[in-house]
Amino acid sequence: MTEAPTRRYAGLFGIVASLFIVVQVPLYFLYSDAPPDWNILTRSLIGVVGCTIYIVFFIGLRYVVQTADPAYTWLATVLQSAGLLWVAMVFVPQSMEAGAAIAVDQDIDTTTEGPFAAAQYLMQGGISRLLMALFMIALGIAVFRLRVLPRWVGTSAYVLAAVNLAFLPAVFFGDDAADFYSAQGWGTTASMGMVWSLWTLAVSISLYRSARRVPAGNLRAAGHPVRAAA
Repeated sequence: MTEAPTRRYAGLFGIVASLFIVVQVPLYFLYSDAPPDWNILTRSLIGVVGCTIYIVFFIGLRYVVQTADPAYTWLATVLQSAGLLWVAMVFVPQSMEAGAAIAVDQDIDTTTEGPFAAAQYLMQGGISRLLMALFMIALGIAVFRLRVLPRWVGTSAYVLAAVNLAFLPAVFFGDDAADFYSAQGWGTTASMGMVWSLWTLAVSISLYRSARRVPAGNLRAAGHPVRAAA
């Protein structure tokens, strides 16, 4: 497959995946008390499906960066690996939440209660923030070094990477989900999830549109890197 279709398909899958997460996040705020099982199972299923679709987006981005300059294959690998590890990191707590909802008889808040709640703190908080930051830094480098996407993508990637890293010390501030800045706080988890989904939505739209600026014959075959206009 040439670069233009790869950009188009990766962008399209990124758009769909982002929209899934945009829909999922508000479901965490529908109930002030323990949510019913249908809410937990629905949001978990939406999250798992959305993250599965993200896999195509991450692999497509790797191909785009690698095609722009084969010397940056290592960076493309970091980009893809960070994205795929983030997906795996989301799968685990989503499975824990759904499992707790199924196994426990009464309604509970599976983000803070139940047999698996505490095990989710780092996965939904600090580890996810680290993986998102790594992905964004790698993409920022690719944008500024290779011009694979417009400059605003690289600038916003660096800014959001710094924001994600700023949430790492939240692990020292308890686990009250009602707090903005805590290991399981709504700022550390839900708000960053929404910011991530809106950002990847914008990046995916830009990636999809960039396919129109790539020559149909794909200059890679002639030994020349193909780069999207800034």
